[in-house]
Amino acid sequence: MDLPENPTGAIFVRQQDTLVHLDAKGQAQYLGYRIKVLHPNALQLGNLSISWNPAGGNPVIHALKVHRDGEVIDVLKDARFEILRREDQLEAAHIDGILTAVLRVADLRVGDELEFSLTTRTDDPTLGSTSSGALVLHPEPGPGRYRLGLSWDDGQKPTVRMTPAFTAAQQAGKQALDFQFDNPPVVIAPKDAPPRYQVFRFAEYSDFADWNAVSRRFAKLYSETSQIGSSEPLMREVARIAKLDGGKLAKASAALKLVQQDVRYIYVGLNGGNLRPADASETWSLRYGDCKGKTVLLLGLLRELGIDAQAVMVNSSGNDDGLDERLPSPGMFDHVLVRAHIDGKTHYLDGTLPPVVPPSEKPLLPYRWVLPLTSDGSGLEHLDWHPAELPDSINIYEIDARQGFDEPARITSRTIIRGVAGLEQQVQLSAVSKAQMLSAFRQSLTGDTWQSIENVDWHYDEKAGASILEITGLGTVDWDDDGDGARSLALPGGGFNPPQRRVRTAEQDQSLPYYNKPEFSCHVTTVRLPADTRPEQWSHKRSFNQGMFGRNYYRAFAIEDGSLRMVRSYRVEEQEITAARAAKDNGRIADFDNSMGWIFYNPERDRPVVNRIDVPATFEIDWATDASACLSPNAA
Repeated sequence: MDLPENPTGAIFVRQQDTLVHLDAKGQAQYLGYRIKVLHPNALQLGNLSISWNPAGGNPVIHALKVHRDGEVIDVLKDARFEILRREDQLEAAHIDGILTAVLRVADLRVGDELEFSLTTRTDDPTLGSTSSGALVLHPEPGPGRYRLGLSWDDGQKPTVRMTPAFTAAQQAGKQALDFQFDNPPVVIAPKDAPPRYQVFRFAEYSDFADWNAVSRRFAKLYSETSQIGSSEPLMREVARIAKLDGGKLAKASAALKLVQQDVRYIYVGLNGGNLRPADASETWSLRYGDCKGKTVLLLGLLRELGIDAQAVMVNSSGNDDGLDERLPSPGMFDHVLVRAHIDGKTHYLDGTLPPVVPPSEKPLLPYRWVLPLTSDGSGLEHLDWHPAELPDSINIYEIDARQGFDEPARITSRTIIRGVAGLEQQVQLSAVSKAQMLSAFRQSLTGDTWQSIENVDWHYDEKAGASILEITGLGTVDWDDDGDGARSLALPGGGFNPPQRRVRTAEQDQSLPYYNKPEFSCHVTTVRLPADTRPEQWSHKRSFNQGMFGRNYYRAFAIEDGSLRMVRSYRVEEQEITAARAAKDNGRIADFDNSMGWIFYNPERDRPVVNRIDVPATFEIDWATDASACLSPNAA
């Protein structure tokens, strides 16, 4: 493409080709570009790095040149790529065997044009000639010309589905599709729209007829690799588990804990292992494996225990919204776990999670779609979403001020965390001694609020599925002096910031729904009131129960038994709301109560206490198992 008269930005793309060719071995990908450097920030284009899987063959470099004032400089005449064996995710227990080659183009200058082209292959031994993938145009491309193409050998024509932008740009040949975009506009994802609306400008292709075909293909692999021989050491574990009391669920729990605890997680993508699971016996012998290896090991154990189970593929990155609208492809999944049918109920078992996570009727992560792997083939299954019954986090704060306003108070802070965050804390704190934990928290927290920390206690409650951390000690209470003996205090976690307006720019689709990321949090605070005060001398900010934008904001107070209690919660009630609903709630933001959770003491006040809502104190219930007080009275 000709260079414009007054180009702006860091680069101008004279030409960029991204081409995919399908053949009997798999896929070949060609990338070629010639880019004009317009700004010093773009000189980093000369730091070239290419990565490839050697199982598919080495990459082929076609050209690396610099064009300068009519002169063409062949960079490869005097420079060579340096090949590295670099496991860049080794710290995450991820080994894939990918090779990387790097080269730094010397003497690259502003005004130069860098030309580079290469071909790489992805020939997966598990899939062979069965291909799937997508051509994607970046939503914010630099100015210039972009060509994307898909071609195929005889007998390799895939099913193709594309977005309107690609449909408008396509040029169809006998065994190819080409798409050319000149100065494509920047496309900004519609603000706050559900994830399925965040993907645009792509053409996807697949050789799989439907999701059932993907299911059948991988079910065979998992069936073959999960077989356990009768003389193997694994059978001793089967015999041991089979003797346990408690029925099939107890045995499934024991098998799951064995896989979680005795087989460490390492992703191994070598020798075609990125899709094909290692044999159950091999995983047990090595005592390490990835999600695939752990899944087939667990499947083998459950089969020998007479428990009906199957592998299910999922997307754990949160990108499975709208999966049913995409062409069938195993690349849409990044994780696999086990689903077992026990006593008429479905249970999910994930061998990659810590050994404190038992079988559960709902997966730990909020998957929208799962693909069961069955010999007859299964389609995608949708998992319904419901508002959380228990908070993801509960912050419990107790201030014992019975000694008086001017004395240090005994403070107890307890956090209850569920889900992935709770497991992350479990992994972190379970390896720390009690003395180390106490020392660390004393070092980090002692200061303005905490005068001294006396004890730190942590444990993971498997029944509640929660990590529970409790800190006790003495601290300063920042009572405000309101004059004439009156005092006030803003309780921690007592207020809300007003929600933001949900609006989109004029060029975006105004009719799309708005998305709420699921969340449920709760703050519970109890103040044991100074012993020389009376309940009728105390008051507090008003309680409220407000629904807005599919979320519920709740706060309630009570004064009882010498203590002032507050509970404040926030829960997403609807994942999506309509644009009309959002517009209506935009007009209600001015009425939102964003007051802090103030409590007041007035020695002259003499009004009887009227509690309209029962609010339990921090010490009255087990908040890890009974968090009903965090729900507003009208919660579904």
